[in-house]
Amino acid sequence: MPLTFHNSPGFVAYVTCGDPDLATTREIVLAAIEAGADVIELGVPFSDPVADGPVIQRASERALKHGTSLGQVLTLASEVRQHAQSTGLVVFTYLNPILRMGMEKFCAVARHAGVDGVLVTDLPVEEAGEYLRCMKANDLAPIFLAAPTSPDERLKRIAEASRGFVYSVSRTGVTGARQQLADDAKKLVKRLRRVTKLPVAVGFGISSAEQFAAVGEFADAVVVGSAIVDTVERNRGREAAAVKEFVGKLLVGRVRTAMTG
Repeated sequence: MPLTFHNSPGFVAYVTCGDPDLATTREIVLAAIEAGADVIELGVPFSDPVADGPVIQRASERALKHGTSLGQVLTLASEVRQHAQSTGLVVFTYLNPILRMGMEKFCAVARHAGVDGVLVTDLPVEEAGEYLRCMKANDLAPIFLAAPTSPDERLKRIAEASRGFVYSVSRTGVTGARQQLADDAKKLVKRLRRVTKLPVAVGFGISSAEQFAAVGEFADAVVVGSAIVDTVERNRGREAAAVKEFVGKLLVGRVRTAMTG
């Protein structure tokens, strides 16, 4: 099924799969969906997550200690899909786990599991030929990251290769919640709109209802990751309930945006 946002702005929720365990991750994902998530990014834990800040790094370390693998994440996706037919599911991963599984096998298994799209953090669009061919053959949406430092020509290439939506990074650096959002985010969305009609989702650093509302004024969707992973880390034993509460507070911003938009 195509990736769609049922609300304005859309809400993309990232979770690190396997933290604290896969069964709890499933509960967390379903709680986020029930609270209003349009798309879930299923984060595949990786031993060297260079694009991630300390919160997601710690979550990846915990998940890997339990042996969480890409194959298990795809099984989790299949289980979530059985309970949530209309929610977008995106596998968020580094390239290495895909290469270990095999590109063609990964794409085929992902499609069978009900995955809609894939975001490979460390795969530049310039080197994505084989990946794009396999994704197209399996009707999966490749999602690429666009950064404020990307020149216009590269933004155009990213937009042309992407399906579903374009992930606009609000600032340079690693993931992590921030108190303030850079003006770069708004400028980047404006630049992307010149080269694509795809929805633009903004992420990296969003952690409050106020930030959600502010980004929702100029972006099609808002991505929240580190703040959710941090909520999981700080609420052992009641992870799913805590995430549902956090998302509920966060989406006050969506109501406010919808009223003023």
